[in-house]
Amino acid sequence: MLTRSQKEAFYRLFSPLMRLNALIYRMGRVSRFGDAPRIHLGPGQRNYIDGWVNIDANMFTARCDLWMNLDHRLPFRTGSVQAAYSHHMIEHLAQLEFHISEVFRCLKPGGVYRTGGPHGDNAIQKFVSGDASWFSDFPIERKSIGGRFENFIFCGGEHFTILTFSFLEELLAAAGFVNIRECKLAQETGYPELFSDCLRFEEDSDYEVPHTLIVEAEKPHA
Repeated sequence: MLTRSQKEAFYRLFSPLMRLNALIYRMGRVSRFGDAPRIHLGPGQRNYIDGWVNIDANMFTARCDLWMNLDHRLPFRTGSVQAAYSHHMIEHLAQLEFHISEVFRCLKPGGVYRTGGPHGDNAIQKFVSGDASWFSDFPIERKSIGGRFENFIFCGGEHFTILTFSFLEELLAAAGFVNIRECKLAQETGYPELFSDCLRFEEDSDYEVPHTLIVEAEKPHA
């Protein structure tokens, strides 16, 4: 796993190329995914979804259709995207509020964003109750519940923020989203016609107190 300083060096070096690549994509390649593509933000190494536009900043280890920094402006026309999906990606973004506003801009009226990341509400609940077994010792081996809690929230400096439902609800609502809801169980969705391809990535070891917060939100119909 790269340190934050190594990632910052990577982005400084390659950001101009990623911006150029996104511009080229916007100008000439979007049409091969149809008039209303579905976009997968941050597939990483293993979570590529056929038929979606898979977008990632790491072209060297991730499998992606579009190489770009997800803190930047998305290369899609306003109101052109059918659905957007991300799973354990947004906590890595330094510009989360801007990213959410970009997803909103790109979605068609009635389009849906489904996003998930480390469940801050449940982590706080388990920390307060003293249940260290709920936490793992990744990425740094920690014995104390405080150390494991810090691991979960900040992941050795990889995560920029804690994700709670009220916080995501506030950011999504501020961007203009409506019908914002938490999916209480992994692989639960109110939009199976859009996200059935994604659910296989969402297994959770604890279904009573999930480790992943999953939220769905709609762009209002015109």
